[in-house]
Amino acid sequence: MSTVTVLDDYQGVALSSTDWSAVQETHTVDVIGEHIADPAELVDRLRESEVVVAMRERTPFPASVLDALPALRLLVTTGMVNASIDVAAAARRGITVCGTGGSGNAMPELTMGMIIALTRNFAQEDAAVRRGGWQHTIGPGLSGSTLGIVGLGRLGIPVARLGQAFGMSVIAWSPHLTAERAAEHGVRAVTKAELFGQADVITVHVPLADGTRGMVGAADLTLMKPTAYLVNTSRGPIVDRDALISALREQRIAGAGLDVYDVEPLPLDDPLRSLPNTLLLPHIGYVTTDAYRVFYRDAVEDILAFDAGAPVRVITP
Repeated sequence: MSTVTVLDDYQGVALSSTDWSAVQETHTVDVIGEHIADPAELVDRLRESEVVVAMRERTPFPASVLDALPALRLLVTTGMVNASIDVAAAARRGITVCGTGGSGNAMPELTMGMIIALTRNFAQEDAAVRRGGWQHTIGPGLSGSTLGIVGLGRLGIPVARLGQAFGMSVIAWSPHLTAERAAEHGVRAVTKAELFGQADVITVHVPLADGTRGMVGAADLTLMKPTAYLVNTSRGPIVDRDALISALREQRIAGAGLDVYDVEPLPLDDPLRSLPNTLLLPHIGYVTTDAYRVFYRDAVEDILAFDAGAPVRVITP
């Protein structure tokens, strides 16, 4: 039987999230729980795999990796967009790339949860209580404060609504945001400098692209209040990592909540791990039981449809 390899099943839930029995009738399903960062090790592990199921952008598939996998015929990614896969190179190799649907939009609720946990020091107080302590920190309430949103789009709009529900005044900036579009959502459009200078909490909701890489830089962080917080649940490289680390070390801003990083998983020696004024999550914005059920259900459907000669949800260059 041919081999289907499921990558990056960190929680060990791939096989329990849906029924794989139809696939297992004709394929051996190999599930890898740990992340394989080294391309040579990845190629060695996937050398015999005819089908690979990749979770979002956890494992890159550049042309160099795809060219080293002659057995690979089908590459399934959860979601319909995966910037880590060179789809054009896959097409040249005759590898079909298919995607999956998703379920809901859990990112806005995670963002607000991170904002509250960060500003009220949930992680520190939880650790203190477990050590026998009681009330070591103090933080601001959200009502009456200003939420600044970088990118008022599919994710930024529901975050704005949640901020408003907590009594926050919401301002937003992105290169093409107009005052009229912002006003449709009860948000005030401001300049980039005004957003970073006025907001008590800044949250980033733009996609990673050439134009957004390093969009939040040292000059922007310098404008922030010393009592202000930065939250990034979008993509790590949108925020200048070194500039952020400097601002946190020097306590020029109150703190940062991060769910995304330049390198993932976050290296053990990364200085962010040792900074006390951070809340660090392991890129779980989209990680819900509902989403995983859809991801893996559709992955199974993709494999069966490909085997039948009629692939579905094909992603083209």
